[in-house]
Amino acid sequence: MTLDHVETRGSLIVESLRGIGRMARESGLSVSALRFYDGAGVLVPAHVDQRTGYRSYAPEQVVVARLVAVLRRVGMPIAGIRELLARRHDPAGVDELLAAHLHQLEQGLVEARRALSSVRSLIEQEERPMSPTTVTVAGPELAAALRAVRFAVGSDPDLPVLGGVLLDVTADAVTLVATDRYRLAIASVPVIALDGPAVGAVVPAPFSDRFPETGTVVITVDGATIGVRAGAEELTGHLIPDAFPDYRRLVPEHDRAVPVDAALRAALAAAPTRTLRRDADGVEYEVAVLRPGPDGIAVGADGEGVAVNREFLLEALDAGGEGQLLLSLDGPISPLVVRSPRSVSLLMPVRS
Repeated sequence: MTLDHVETRGSLIVESLRGIGRMARESGLSVSALRFYDGAGVLVPAHVDQRTGYRSYAPEQVVVARLVAVLRRVGMPIAGIRELLARRHDPAGVDELLAAHLHQLEQGLVEARRALSSVRSLIEQEERPMSPTTVTVAGPELAAALRAVRFAVGSDPDLPVLGGVLLDVTADAVTLVATDRYRLAIASVPVIALDGPAVGAVVPAPFSDRFPETGTVVITVDGATIGVRAGAEELTGHLIPDAFPDYRRLVPEHDRAVPVDAALRAALAAAPTRTLRRDADGVEYEVAVLRPGPDGIAVGADGEGVAVNREFLLEALDAGGEGQLLLSLDGPISPLVVRSPRSVSLLMPVRS
């Protein structure tokens, strides 16, 4: 091969590169977006002129850029796009990432529907305030239900509604719900008496901690306030006004479950783990991997299976209280479900 041939081949390669303007037209990404994705390490140009800083892209990068454009249109975060691009030649990996993102979108849609569904009722309340609701329950059962969900209360100052416990009052039961986005806990208390319409009220967690634990407890929800009475003891507080996430659609109706015995608890507590850092707040946590098998559930630090925050799972098992606990593992991107006679807990799996 002669030097002239090499130089000609090199010039052909350079000529085949796309400038950033042409790349923007062919990919559907703006010039500013291409610059941003370069800086984020998502779509790095094939060549950058060291003197002018002018970016050039290879022909095969057009498809990658179009892929980035589609993923951004459906709201996938930068970290997710970067991971999908790295695994784009692995069909199973791509399916897993897309399914996880679709699940997040569906959750957001459920919450949006719930929030929007409250608009008309809020307008009606302005025009015609609703009558108060008074519900009577047994104090010990209410206290047990609160203990079953309290561990899942959130602490993010940007999401104050998650710092409370939802009291979902119907004719048959008061359902208590708490979530911090990573886990969800639900417990119910039978209704002794109900006066007024069904209502959902988000009670600040510190106020719910003061609920009486004995006798008969009478709870009154009146607009933005809540009153609690048990014998001579009376409490009054203010509710959190924001809409609580719709928990009903998150709980699977049917799942495959295995009993939680002392051996599994011991294995979970003693098994090796690895440490991850949560992107949202930088908190480090220990991850355990659960693998269902013919002899039960094996626990380790790596490998295939369902990865979970070990502390969260242990707290959910403790919150289940006495009686038979059932643990459901429905795949690496589905929530873990812990069922007990008095409560249900869901834990989001860890993607690692």
